[in-house]
Amino acid sequence: MTTVPQLAPPHVSTLPAEYSDRLYNEDLAPLRPQTWNWYNIFAFWMSDVHSVGGYVFAGSLFALGLNSWQVFVSLLAGVFILYFMCNLIAKPSQQAGVPYPVACRMPFGVLGANVPAIIRGLIAVAWYGVQTYLASSALVLLILRFFPGAQPLAETSFLGLSTLGWIGFLIMWALQAFVFWFGMNAIKKFIDFAGPAVYVVMFLLMIYIVVRAGGQISFNLSEVKYTGLGVLFPMLTAIALVVSYFSGPMLNFGDFSRYGKSYGEVRKGNFWGLPVNILAFSVVTVVTTSGTLPVFGKLITDPIETVSLIDNSFAAVLGAFTFITATIGINIVANFVSPAFDFSNVNPKRISWRTGGFIAAVAAIFITPWNLFNNPAVIHYTLDVLAMFIGPLFGILLVDFYLVKKQQIDVDSLYVADSRSRYWFTNGWNMPAVVALVPAVVVGLFIAFIPGLHALANFAWFTGVALGAVVYWFTSAPERAEYAAGRIKAPLNLTPNSLIDAGGRVQGGTD
Repeated sequence: MTTVPQLAPPHVSTLPAEYSDRLYNEDLAPLRPQTWNWYNIFAFWMSDVHSVGGYVFAGSLFALGLNSWQVFVSLLAGVFILYFMCNLIAKPSQQAGVPYPVACRMPFGVLGANVPAIIRGLIAVAWYGVQTYLASSALVLLILRFFPGAQPLAETSFLGLSTLGWIGFLIMWALQAFVFWFGMNAIKKFIDFAGPAVYVVMFLLMIYIVVRAGGQISFNLSEVKYTGLGVLFPMLTAIALVVSYFSGPMLNFGDFSRYGKSYGEVRKGNFWGLPVNILAFSVVTVVTTSGTLPVFGKLITDPIETVSLIDNSFAAVLGAFTFITATIGINIVANFVSPAFDFSNVNPKRISWRTGGFIAAVAAIFITPWNLFNNPAVIHYTLDVLAMFIGPLFGILLVDFYLVKKQQIDVDSLYVADSRSRYWFTNGWNMPAVVALVPAVVVGLFIAFIPGLHALANFAWFTGVALGAVVYWFTSAPERAEYAAGRIKAPLNLTPNSLIDAGGRVQGGTD
């Protein structure tokens, strides 16, 4: 059994006097020891992929007017981009043992890091609400199936959601909060179980549909519209959609890679969790979705609806329970853990990891996510706008870590709120990073909202990464010159592991 990592203080027994409570609490501290192996990272990705949203998304790729092999080539390209990028974004957090918002202190400054933290936290709030609503929909179907007398509760509404919908939503809200309350220990155990469990039931559902279909399954879920070179842009769009769909959890993947016992273990977990896992899940999804046409007489991309039509009560209950479990899994790992660290980073003294998570959970109720999800135009523009922020943040963080800081991290400087810190810059803010973020986001918004450019909106993450990276490369020129010339601040040496290089080795500094 793998030792479960604890949210514990860093590699010192007491808080150094120089650490500031504006930047430090036990939840944000550099983690020692780091004990997750490759399977724990693999399980994280399984929980992140195996959801109602992931099922619908995988099926939707086959409705782009492409044939099956074109979709699978696009999917394969998209997943390997994810694999490559996740390995890059994982390294700073694994190397120093710190969560995403703390890693952002390197490019944005120890106080300026609140900008990317709040942006990622707000994105998680929106998704947390939507995923909780999707899981509650499965629960409502179960309730109506076994307690038909509850139907009147489904016919009265408040704020756009039926009374029964509210009951289902709040039950799911409470279940997720219960798991989260017990910390990363409980979350790790949950995702280690949830991912494989969903696979078992997904395979059973696929076998059931295939048997019922009697071999009458077509794998083209829509009319093939493109041939020759005309297929290039739709395939590129499919690749972009794959990457964009996972852009949120990819950005804050450091919240989980920090637990990896080595960078090699993280890479191995990413390989099994991304290329292997996503392709296998997609195959199961497509076969199951394709089979709904001959079995039920219509194409169904929502697994909850598919399960509700099964005439075997045990199978229906098992299927609905599985998708509920799957959605809880993705919600906790992608949309509960992230804002917990992000909001805690804003005020570590008063906001703990648990408090940060519950701020996000409560906020998710007030945005009435069912109204957001039920309006395709609104959710489409919402997701496009959020992607405009995710891409630039990703590009800035990578350029800073790999090209500016040369993979060196002064861990102590991440927690010191004065000019002695290597990441203090100007009053705690690194303006070149902030300056790089603004034009990258603005250009992305133009692409999203100007009708003539809207076809490029699906590539928002890629344009954001490129613009954020390029602009930051130029704005960070003075700092790059300092690092190149060796005129950087010496490590503070407040703890035994002050300056960690790319290989995890402790290094000295230069004045």
